[in-house]
Amino acid sequence: WMQKFNYIYMKQCVESSPIVPIQQEWLDHMLRLIPESLKEGKKREELIESLINEVSNDFENSMKRYLVQSVLVKPTVKWLEDEGGPLPESPVGLDYSNPWHSSYVQARNQILSNLHIVHPTMKMLLDLGYTFADTVLLNLTGIRAKGPIDCESLRTDLSIQARKAEEKLMNTWYPKVISIFTKKEALEGIKPEKVDAFYNCVSTLMSNQLKDLLKRTVEGFVKLFDPQDQQGLPIFKMELTFDDDKMEFYPTVLDLEDVVLSIVERIGEALQNVQTIPSWLSGTSTPINLDTELPEHVLQWALSTLKAAVHQNLEGARKHYETYVEKYNWLLDGTAVKMIETFQAEDHTFDEYTEFIEKFFSLASEIMLLPQWIHYPMVRLDCEDLKTGLTNKAKAFANILLNDIASKYRKENECICSEFEAIKEHALKVPETTEEMMDLIAYIDKARTAGIGELISRIKESKRQMSYFLDVFLFSQEDLALNATVLMWPTKINPIFDENDELIETAKRKKENELIAKREKLILEIEKESRRMEEFTEFAELERMQQYVTDVRQLQKRIQESEEAVQFINKEEELFKWELTKYPELDKLKVNIEPYQKFFNFVLKWQRSEKRWMDGGFLDLNGESMEADVEEFSREIFKTLKFFQTKHKKELQEKRKATRKRSLEEEKTEEEPKENPTITMCATVMEQIKVFKV
Repeated sequence: WMQKFNYIYMKQCVESSPIVPIQQEWLDHMLRLIPESLKEGKKREELIESLINEVSNDFENSMKRYLVQSVLVKPTVKWLEDEGGPLPESPVGLDYSNPWHSSYVQARNQILSNLHIVHPTMKMLLDLGYTFADTVLLNLTGIRAKGPIDCESLRTDLSIQARKAEEKLMNTWYPKVISIFTKKEALEGIKPEKVDAFYNCVSTLMSNQLKDLLKRTVEGFVKLFDPQDQQGLPIFKMELTFDDDKMEFYPTVLDLEDVVLSIVERIGEALQNVQTIPSWLSGTSTPINLDTELPEHVLQWALSTLKAAVHQNLEGARKHYETYVEKYNWLLDGTAVKMIETFQAEDHTFDEYTEFIEKFFSLASEIMLLPQWIHYPMVRLDCEDLKTGLTNKAKAFANILLNDIASKYRKENECICSEFEAIKEHALKVPETTEEMMDLIAYIDKARTAGIGELISRIKESKRQMSYFLDVFLFSQEDLALNATVLMWPTKINPIFDENDELIETAKRKKENELIAKREKLILEIEKESRRMEEFTEFAELERMQQYVTDVRQLQKRIQESEEAVQFINKEEELFKWELTKYPELDKLKVNIEPYQKFFNFVLKWQRSEKRWMDGGFLDLNGESMEADVEEFSREIFKTLKFFQTKHKKELQEKRKATRKRSLEEEKTEEEPKENPTITMCATVMEQIKVFKV
């Protein structure tokens, strides 16, 4: 019982001793550990004060219990265990005579020799670590306030910050650490055999401080991408690009993810070359560095968390990209090309072409009206390049169709001009013949009516099409000149028609005069031929029979030429719509010359046969054939003689009828006409044949 009383009394004395209250900086540090979101609200001050009181009371109770446990050695009995409440009554019959003092002294000495963390130098080192205990390597505040940034720029900026922060730490904290251990009192109380263990403790403490700094930095960076708190989330610049007929992200999703993850890796690379204190003090050529590498589980947690966050924050951009693909990918996958090729292979009107072209132009306008920037929590998506590319693609397809109908339009204009040129060429061509002149008159009459009307209708259609082209198509200088020429032709053609009228009138007068001259010339020629025909009646010399035959042939040729002239004149008269002239004298000549031609040829043939029979080889003669030929000659000459005698009588009768009213002398002359030389020659030849027969 006495021992129980002594223990309780001593415990009360220890608990009543003054206790150092908790330091204010400890409370401030604990308050900084509380998330800012928990410090908001109307009762914030009351809650903080209540928390400080609770912590202070717990600290005081803990210190009292610690003093009791460290000063008093309680007996190993259950009812004396200190649970913070009133002590139970001491059991009866327990022995408290355990000699604990010697073991206490031994344990204390062992702690002093091995637990280097309680060394005063360690406290100084720990105090230096508190200078960056609430800081991180990177300034992660205000990143979102900077607005959209390139992911590479963010990586570069944070890398530079990490390098500068590392340099600052190595230029401020590390020299102070070195200065602690360059003093003599740094190793005070440390036995020589414990120096290595002491420095190992120093290295461990420094490593823990630096690792904690890196860990806080990584956690702070990861917190930027917290889906629940997007106040610090960076805004990256991303573009939807159009390159080589493909729609893509720039930078790609993988590139952006790699940049974000590489920043964590860059943080992990910081502070990896901090020398240990013994290495620095010894100045060895191969320095030994502190183990400041981030734990693998921290790195893996950070990388996996960031991957998931980046993927989640890019979901909206992906959906927007898929919208573009769904609506406009047909422009890129060959569908539009096939549509255009099929359309061009078919026969379509100009209006059908313009309707199809307008679909592409409307599509281009629709794309251009889409927003340039789409804003998401982590991304500002710039669609301008993709919009421009798709717009140009749609316009390119429209231009293919435009060039197609522009080519047809150009050919149509050239065709119109060529037809006008043909009309002009025909209209201004001087006709060489009357037939050409009449054909020209008919051609121009048709051109004035149906031809020009059709061309003007085509020009109106060309003008309508040109009005469309001027809005959507860029004409070359040659095309503009051609268009102007087409539009000017209706006004240019009228003076050409007027000039043609003058030309036709001149040509018509000329051809009429030529026709009259040809008619007069033909009449004179027929008169000459008639006079020549009259000369044939005077031929009476059988020796000149060859010349007579030649003269008859020449006159027949001239009569043939006169007939051709009559045909030409009549044709011209038909073209001029004149009354056809007739030339009975020419027909009479053709009839009258025929007997003379036969007679002269017959006589010439007889003369040649007689000469061959009389002067040729006697043995070559054939009596039977000669007799047959002579009989034929005899019959022919007899017929000819009868023909000319009959003709002569008719002529005499006609003359008598014409000269009934003439004088008796003239009638007597008619009753006693001169002998006809042709009949005389016939009689002579007949006589020669008779003689030859004898």
